[in-house]
Amino acid sequence: MSEHTRDPISAQRLPEEVKLEERLRPASLEEMVGQDRIRENLSVFVRAAQERDESLDHVLFHGPPGLGKTSLAGVVAQEMGAPLRTTSGPTIERAGDLAALLSNLEHGDVLFIDEIHRLPPSVEEILYPAMEDFQLDLMIGQGPGAHSIRLDLPRFTLVGATTRAGLLTSPLRDRFGWTARLEYYPAEDLERILARSARVLGISVDAGAMGEIARRSRGTPRIANRLLRRVRDFAEVDAGADKRVSCELARHALERLDVDDAGFDRLDRMFLQALVERFDGGPVGLETLAAAVGEDKGTLEDVVEPFLIHKGFLARTPRGRVSTRLARAHLGLPDADRVTPRSQLDML
Repeated sequence: MSEHTRDPISAQRLPEEVKLEERLRPASLEEMVGQDRIRENLSVFVRAAQERDESLDHVLFHGPPGLGKTSLAGVVAQEMGAPLRTTSGPTIERAGDLAALLSNLEHGDVLFIDEIHRLPPSVEEILYPAMEDFQLDLMIGQGPGAHSIRLDLPRFTLVGATTRAGLLTSPLRDRFGWTARLEYYPAEDLERILARSARVLGISVDAGAMGEIARRSRGTPRIANRLLRRVRDFAEVDAGADKRVSCELARHALERLDVDDAGFDRLDRMFLQALVERFDGGPVGLETLAAAVGEDKGTLEDVVEPFLIHKGFLARTPRGRVSTRLARAHLGLPDADRVTPRSQLDML
């Protein structure tokens, strides 16, 4: 974030779209909307750390993508009055990369590691003593003459973020002082987020249009802001001199973007149609579904499935993915004669 210090790994020039997303991020707990329990608890932990004149304990945020994990890391740094150093698991390929990053930290710094579940095992082992004892163990030399040295580190706060908390090893997960799961946002919270984003972007948006965008945003602020920017594009081209985003214009733009009333895009509908029409509602394996829709299974598992499950359109069972009656109704198909066994749905 522009108001914080970034480490060299992530200091390269950002694309224009990412820069715009940075502008829309809340800069403090007061500006942040939604995730009330997390905000309340974080406020207590920050205040307690400040009163003790200590660094905040290490924090892990997890949940589906786009819910504000990166924003919360920036908020932690802002509230603690500390620089934010940002990197991600895939960019730290060797233990030396992490050692260089840790050795350049100063007292009170906030280190944010996105996609922390993708840290290589050799790198993760360096992180254990750094998090627990604020010490860095390094191996100097090779062969018979190799020896280890231990360097003291300044007390810092590690903020980890992941969409796949189940892939974190127990030793790493246990070293976080607080773990918080971010949930999907209700439409009313998304409307408040959109209202703030509209002010930042200088867009005039009707209340009805705000509600229409919020309802189709899959409970995700990142998607809400992205749809708002695309609707703005239609307003600038189609609304003439007024350029005001009306409810009618928002519906038109969202239909052009293939976002339906439930917030499903083309890939979501392809997924449901393949499951319901080609495989009779399942059960069917994820790899088979990925081949049927021509998409990577990781994308389906991380991006498509969580919201479908959350809304009750999909169930994961030991035998594979199973559609629900809501999926058939959404696709405008008659209800199947076969009802999904309740025993399967109970095993989620």
